[in-house]
Amino acid sequence: MILMRIGVYGFGAIGKLVTRLLIERGHDIVGVVDIDERIIGRDVGEILGIGKIGVEVSKGVSVLETADVVIHATGSYLDKVYPQIASVIEMGVNVVSTCETLAYPYYRYPVLARRLDELAKTYGVVVIGTGINPGFIFDTLVVLLASSTPNVTWIKAVRSLDAAKRREPFRRKIGVGVKPDVVREMLSRGEITGHVGYAESVYLIAQAGDLNLTRVEEYQEPVIAEESVESAGIRVERGLNKGIVGRGVGYVGDKEVIRLELYAYVGAPEYDYIAIKSREYTVEWKSTGTPGDLGTASIVVNTAEKILQLPPGLRLVTELLPLKIRFSV
Repeated sequence: MILMRIGVYGFGAIGKLVTRLLIERGHDIVGVVDIDERIIGRDVGEILGIGKIGVEVSKGVSVLETADVVIHATGSYLDKVYPQIASVIEMGVNVVSTCETLAYPYYRYPVLARRLDELAKTYGVVVIGTGINPGFIFDTLVVLLASSTPNVTWIKAVRSLDAAKRREPFRRKIGVGVKPDVVREMLSRGEITGHVGYAESVYLIAQAGDLNLTRVEEYQEPVIAEESVESAGIRVERGLNKGIVGRGVGYVGDKEVIRLELYAYVGAPEYDYIAIKSREYTVEWKSTGTPGDLGTASIVVNTAEKILQLPPGLRLVTELLPLKIRFSV
């Protein structure tokens, strides 16, 4: 492993996990940027509880200009964070971002995607979006498993997680403990996001198999507690929302080819499941579940350590795999 100079843009929960992991692996933290006045000027190591490292949290992005790679972790929607990412690219620095819609930006933001690609190529750097989901479970892992199966006809991936065991910001964004009708309204107005990235993951899988999708559908709704439920110290009373269930489905014509399902609610069983159907046979894979935050930090750091292998421009995380899917639909 080549040790690098790395900057961190966004020092929230994920930014802190990423920074701690980077330090553990021996990388040099050259700067950390955030807007939280409570931590501006404080030593990064002290905030993490590991002792001073001589780097303070800053408001200005200029502290990142000597980095080889900047880890960006501030928001889910590319139109909101585009100026942040562009400012790093214009310093000639590579970017790995946890922005979910950057995982496959051609779907929601084709114009911004083209601009980012052109900008990154102009400055000779790579920009890529990744995380645990999108970035791994619903897409890269699916591609990896499906690459061993000839003539794939249908793919299904399921992620089920107990929201009580996740951090509070995650529970807020899926409306835990709120009236179901209010959750639906908040989702429709964009006040909460639920899961972001169903379509991005569907398109990443399709792209890895040169599959031309006719359409992609996304859908998510609250899960009502039929009885009071408690898990990991989090209690949801009967009739209130305990989380969300959602899906993303990709079609060729009227045929469903890719289906992704997410179950994220208090008390949900913890597992990841993938099924690959082909003309010849079906392969099924199941795990005991992947911790989302630590998983995201690990994927982001691993991607940063491999990013210099990619040519300049806007890249997709699945490009790090030397394998492809062969669809037969």
